[in-house]
Amino acid sequence: MLRDDREITQARPAATSAFVNGHFPRRRGLIVLLSVLAGFALTVVWSAHFVDSTIGDTVANALLGHDAKNEPITSVAAGVVFAFVTGLAGTFTACNIAAFGAVAPMLGESSSRAERIRGVLRPLLWLAVGMLAVSAVYGAIVGLVGTSMPQFSTAQNAAGTLSGRSVQSMVVFGVIGLAMTYLGLAALGLARDPFARIARRHPNAPMVFMGVLIGGFLIGRPFGLFRQLFRDAAESGNPLYGAAAFCLQSLGNIVVLAVLLIAVAALLGDRTRRRLGAKPSRFAVITGVALITMGVFTFLYWDVRLLARRELIPWYPTAPWA
Repeated sequence: MLRDDREITQARPAATSAFVNGHFPRRRGLIVLLSVLAGFALTVVWSAHFVDSTIGDTVANALLGHDAKNEPITSVAAGVVFAFVTGLAGTFTACNIAAFGAVAPMLGESSSRAERIRGVLRPLLWLAVGMLAVSAVYGAIVGLVGTSMPQFSTAQNAAGTLSGRSVQSMVVFGVIGLAMTYLGLAALGLARDPFARIARRHPNAPMVFMGVLIGGFLIGRPFGLFRQLFRDAAESGNPLYGAAAFCLQSLGNIVVLAVLLIAVAALLGDRTRRRLGAKPSRFAVITGVALITMGVFTFLYWDVRLLARRELIPWYPTAPWA
């Protein structure tokens, strides 16, 4: 059934999943266009060197008390600490920033501060379930066969070619970006909600799926400190150590996100809450914009801009500092 651009509140008044509340805004085409442009603009200004080295390396060095990149991991205990600290330091890398697309569905529409905080904590726990499941499985695989995997290689990328590491990153983040973009379109009522059926029996399935996407960042992540952890887990030959280290890396990645979500939920003023709650379609806009922006950013950054950096396509616009 075709829908016009008027706000739809009667056709599907009930939420079908955590990402689709059933109240769709007007001018959805404009919302999508602006979200796509925002995701594209983010790829233009994003500086991997700044977030990976200036922020990531500095935070890791300060927390560990030594040069994280140049000091070897000498024991299982050191590896466990290294995993969590470097996960925390990598919060704002280009892959993990996509996790912020999950913010809006967690905020909810509850009136009291305690209810809003509980409304954040519950989905965060289910998000962690999906994230840790992927991290544990991938970490165990790395502990068993990691030395023969593309991410183990330290070979420098050459212009005009794609290394195995680059191909792996492109595939993983391309899929994640497209999935987030689709979920954003579904939140705006422009695509079918993929969780409409399963969410009736398992309402937490969407957040578990988002956790799977975040856990999947490890499969494509080229972040230097993560590669160091990857090589240590691979050389250990211990799948239990690999699983534990990767789970801690993922938990470190979402600590800042969790703190920010709880703070926003706690500090959300009554006036702001009333304005949002008076028009439920505003929650749909926040969700759709967040997911589409981050989905487009993830896809363009890892699948298009990367091709330009490897000189496989002639040009992609980047800011001078990027």
